[in-house]
Amino acid sequence: MKARGFTFVELMMTLAILGVLALVALPLAEYSIRREKERELRNALIEIRTAIDTYKGAAEQGRINVPPGDSGYPRALGELVEGVVDQRSPVRQKLYFLRRLPADPFAAPGVDASLTWGLRAYASPPDMPVPGRDVFDIYSLSPLAGLNGVPYRQW
Repeated sequence: MKARGFTFVELMMTLAILGVLALVALPLAEYSIRREKERELRNALIEIRTAIDTYKGAAEQGRINVPPGDSGYPRALGELVEGVVDQRSPVRQKLYFLRRLPADPFAAPGVDASLTWGLRAYASPPDMPVPGRDVFDIYSLSPLAGLNGVPYRQW
């Protein structure tokens, strides 16, 4: 009777093939994770920028008290979540622009979401964003570049 089973060479070839497949799958998994984080970043930027623009629109409609000389943009990102008093409401209801402030997905975990974003004031030039009296725009503080080659700070 002949013994059945695999030879040592067959087992080694199987392990070599599995190793090559694992080496190919690992970069694809990392690429997938990075692409998902980029999608989260894009969505967070759109959500916050839309809230900032909505805040500005409410200020232009006279629904938010804007002191003379102010731009009408929020003074801090927290105002978008905490809300501001609607000047047109007879019962002084608050206007809310975000339920929660999304964090930059490329920031360290556990950091307060408001600290994960770079802030650009209205008076700040677009090529050298600096914080100021208001929040006109936000950007990622990540030093990395996207899969498309554009740094996340410029998204």
